[in-house]
Amino acid sequence: MTLGDRKRWLALYLLCAGELMIVLDTTIVNVALPSVRADLGFTETALVWVVNAYMLTYGGFLLLGGRLGDYFGQRRMFLLGITLFTAASLVCGLANAQWLLIGARAVQGLGGAVVSAIALSLIMNLFTEPADQAKAMGVYGFVCAAGGSIGVLLGGALTSALDWHWIFLVNLPIGVAVYAWCLALLPDDRPAASEGRLDVAGAVTVTLSLMLAVYGIVEGNAAGWASAQTLGLLAAAALLLAVFIGIEAKSRHPLMPLRMFRIRSLAVSNVVGALWAAAMFAWFFISALYMQGVLGYDAMQVGLAFLPANLIMAAFSLGLSAWVVMRFGLRLPIAAGMLLAAAGLGLFALAPVDGSFALHVLPGMLLLGLGCGVALNPVLLAAMNDAGPGESGLASGIVNTSFMMGGALGLAVLASLAAARTESLGGASPAALTAGYQLAFAAGALCALVAALLGTLLPGGRAGAPAGEKALTGAE
Repeated sequence: MTLGDRKRWLALYLLCAGELMIVLDTTIVNVALPSVRADLGFTETALVWVVNAYMLTYGGFLLLGGRLGDYFGQRRMFLLGITLFTAASLVCGLANAQWLLIGARAVQGLGGAVVSAIALSLIMNLFTEPADQAKAMGVYGFVCAAGGSIGVLLGGALTSALDWHWIFLVNLPIGVAVYAWCLALLPDDRPAASEGRLDVAGAVTVTLSLMLAVYGIVEGNAAGWASAQTLGLLAAAALLLAVFIGIEAKSRHPLMPLRMFRIRSLAVSNVVGALWAAAMFAWFFISALYMQGVLGYDAMQVGLAFLPANLIMAAFSLGLSAWVVMRFGLRLPIAAGMLLAAAGLGLFALAPVDGSFALHVLPGMLLLGLGCGVALNPVLLAAMNDAGPGESGLASGIVNTSFMMGGALGLAVLASLAAARTESLGGASPAALTAGYQLAFAAGALCALVAALLGTLLPGGRAGAPAGEKALTGAE
C-alpha cells in the first residue's frame, strides 16, 4: 500500500476519526443511561444490556474482524465496519423501544470490532518508516487513551443540551465523512491471505469463547463470582478456547497461526497490554466514581479533571512519543511509563475523604497522563512490529482483544474489591466508599507495576527494526 506523504497523513487522521467514534461510544453512553431508562422504561436489570450488548459483540469479534481484513482486504472490511457502526448509530438514535435499542447496540459492537481491529493494521501498513510509524502510532494512541474522557464531556453536554438520542446521531456525519474520504484516500488493497480458506471452525469457536468470557465478566459482579452462572460461563469459554487451539494446531489454513505466540515481543506485549488496560480502567472509572461519589463533582467537572492528563497525552502524540521511541527503543519507555502509572495510582490510593483537587487529584492525573503518554505507543508498536506480511490484521485483532479483555476483567475485579471493602465497612458512607476505592487503586497500581517488570523482557530494539522478519522465520 503506497500513498503520497500528504495522503498518508490525511488517511491517518481519518482512520483515527473512525476509531474515535468507537472509543467515544464506550463512555458516552454511560452518562446518558438515566435518561434512556426514564424515556424507554428500562428496569435496572434490563438497562445494563444497553452496555452489555455492545460489549459482547465488540469483544467477541475483535479477533475475527482483524483476520477478515487479512483475507478479504483491509480497506473493504474497514468500510464495512464503518457502515455497520454508522447505520446502527442511526437506529439507536431513532429507537423508541427497548429491543430496538439493544439490537442496534449489538450491531454497533460488531461494526466497532471490525473498525478497531483493522484501523491499527492499516496505520502500520501505511507508515513503514520507523520515525513516521512512531509518530502515527502516537496519534492513534492518544485517540484511544483520551477518547474515554472526551466521551464523558460530550455525553454530558449532548444529553443536557438536547437529549440522549443525540449521543448516537452525532456519529452520522463523522461516519459518512470517514467512509467518503477513505474511498478517496485508501487504495483498494489486495488480500494478502487470499490463497487460504477462512477457518470457519476456528472463527466460530474463538468468537463464541470470547463472547462467553465477556458476558461472564460483565455479569460477574451482579451474579457473584462464585455463582454457577459465572463459573459455568468462564469454564465454557475456557473449553471453547481449548477446542480453538486444537483446531488451529491441525488446520492447514489456521485463523490464528500458533507460531505467532513464539514471537517474544508479541506474546509479552499482549500480556503487558492486558495489565495496562486493567490499570487504566482503574484510573478512569474508579477515579471518576471517587470524584463523583466522594468529592461531589458533576459529570462536567469530572471530564475537566482529566484535562491535564489529556493535554500531556496530546503533547506526546504530537511528537514527543515518536522521539522517545526513536531515542530509547521500546523496552525502556514501556517500563518507565508503567512505573509512572503505578505511582499515579498509588497516589490515588492515598486520597482521603475530604481530598482536594490540587493535592489529591491533580498529581495522580499528571503522573498517569505522563505514564500513558510514554508507554501506550511503544506497547502498540511492540505488539505489531513483528507481524509478518498478511498477518497485521491478526496481530491488531490480538492486541485489541488483549486490551479489551484485560480492561473488562480488570475493571470487574477491581470494582468487586471496592464494593466488598465498602460493604465490610458498613455501606455507602463517604468513608466506606473511599476505603473501597483506595483498595481498587492499590490493586490497579500493582497491575501497572507487574506490567513494568514484564516490559523489561521485551527486545530493546527500536520500532521498525528488522527483527520481526527473523523472529517469524525462526518461529516457522
